[in-house]
Amino acid sequence: MSHHGYESGRLNLPFVGIPTFAKKPYVADWDSLDADVAVLGAPFDFGAQYRSGARFGPRSVREASTLFSFGHAGAYDFEDDVTYLGADVQIVDMGDADIIHTDTIQSHLNIEYGVRKALNAGALPVVIGGDHSVNIPCINAFDNVGNFHVLQIDAHLDFVDERHGVRFGHGNPMRRAAEKDYVTGLSQYGIRNVSSTAREGYVAARKMGSDIQSVRHIRAMGIAAAAARIPAGVPVYVTIDIDAFCPSIAPGTGTPSHGGFLYYEVLELLQQVAQTHDVIGIDLVEVAPDYDPTGGTPILAAQLLLNFLGFTFHARKER
Repeated sequence: MSHHGYESGRLNLPFVGIPTFAKKPYVADWDSLDADVAVLGAPFDFGAQYRSGARFGPRSVREASTLFSFGHAGAYDFEDDVTYLGADVQIVDMGDADIIHTDTIQSHLNIEYGVRKALNAGALPVVIGGDHSVNIPCINAFDNVGNFHVLQIDAHLDFVDERHGVRFGHGNPMRRAAEKDYVTGLSQYGIRNVSSTAREGYVAARKMGSDIQSVRHIRAMGIAAAAARIPAGVPVYVTIDIDAFCPSIAPGTGTPSHGGFLYYEVLELLQQVAQTHDVIGIDLVEVAPDYDPTGGTPILAAQLLLNFLGFTFHARKER
């Protein structure tokens, strides 16, 4: 007889237990991965040019995600009349890639290794950063997957080629992605205000296949039109910088930029992308929880990821 008296099962409330992502199983042996989604933490923030602290992003987003751990029945959305992320979608938490302090190259290689393990297992990799430089090893890991498009949701273009020898910081990832022959183009949405990317960077981005749209551009055209700009018939990798959102709802980030998206704008964009494209990878970066004493920024990140995963697997099932 169990001494817990839990023979009928545990209630397992959000504040109970160890916070893996959405309280899903932790898999330490990456060679035994068997899941639809594999979540990897990338707590690296040495690529940041201003405020550090995104190294605590994965831990904070995991903790916030326990709020949305609804057990085995999935999560019912009455607006869509759909139960998302039911027992048919297996999510596991891989833990974190090992980070070697001050060593960008090896830290990035460790992140790339984890993403490759997820891909080898046939899982959808979901990487929680860390600063936006962690996108570089993520995209590197996709060199055997075939051609795909990148959707970047971000306040900043991140298209610097090199500055003072820095090529792998958080201002460089979209430039590094555009250089890949398997990246067919980029949709860079939410870009606004003065930027660390000079005018030449914008010119180069457009030459290399970028569609750059600000928050105001997207509000003027509407979310449906913005989603329709993404080329049809090509898989999509989605990289989400939390500073794409207005800092009034997401202050917990190193480089906040006023005038950002609100929750439903991004949610509806991601829902349409999931319905029209095969989503092959996701990263969410730049959550730096110590700048948000309310804890709202990690909750936004966790809620967005879980909803997007719900949309993605519901759309796969419908297809």
